[in-house]
Amino acid sequence: MIELVDTHCHIQSIGLRKGEPATRELWAKANLTANEVIENAAAAGATRLVCVGCDLEDSRLAIDFAKDREGCFVSVGIHPHEAQHFAGNQAKLDEFAALAKSPKVVAVGECGLDFFYTHSPKVDQVKVLRFQIELALSNDLPLIFHVREAFEDFWPIFEEYQGIRGVLHSFTDSEENLKKALNYGLFIGVNGIATFAKNPAQLQMYKAIPLENLLLETDAPFLTPTPYRGSINEPRQVETVSRFLAEMRDQKYEDLATVTTRNARHLFGL
Repeated sequence: MIELVDTHCHIQSIGLRKGEPATRELWAKANLTANEVIENAAAAGATRLVCVGCDLEDSRLAIDFAKDREGCFVSVGIHPHEAQHFAGNQAKLDEFAALAKSPKVVAVGECGLDFFYTHSPKVDQVKVLRFQIELALSNDLPLIFHVREAFEDFWPIFEEYQGIRGVLHSFTDSEENLKKALNYGLFIGVNGIATFAKNPAQLQMYKAIPLENLLLETDAPFLTPTPYRGSINEPRQVETVSRFLAEMRDQKYEDLATVTTRNARHLFGL
């Protein structure tokens, strides 16, 4: 079986009454255990999963979740939606920073800027993004970036730092921003959105991503790919995403799977 890596999923709150509320509520509807989700993923070839935190508690859950589970790894992050709860609170930031040295932590994020919703003030998002970039650099970790309707503000901040490694998660933006990301050596994370995208420019952008910069992800339990819309997304659907991309890009599935897995292992040290 060809090995795949789901480089971005949120499975650490399955069956729990804590963690990011929207995530755990979706998992409650799935009637699945965490072990079943991991087994389903492995049956589809997804033997390595990066469990991504969205705040302090969620990141702690991810660390506990992955600790004794082979093939599960962690990214600790403060999502831009949560930035207002951390900006200016040094005690909470210090608690979060300590997590970066925990076992199986392979990245910082998801972090970034989201000006589509602006659940947190822009100034707080910027402060918390800078904090996480500096945390990643000081611990020699890559970053998982969430950037939505905010690249004009994101790039000037990014350019102030040297040596950033990372991925633009759930990338749906323009070829112009794709080219900029590639110039900086960033990876591009693609998930189920690609399977139901209709915009010709967006589809062309997916085709333009060099295979050497492509990462596969699901964002489970969100963004279920076609033809499974209406069901709860699982890491196993990384296979659906990879097969769709291979066909759309006119590439052999085996080649796309092999190179994206190599990319993930290289970036995250898996």
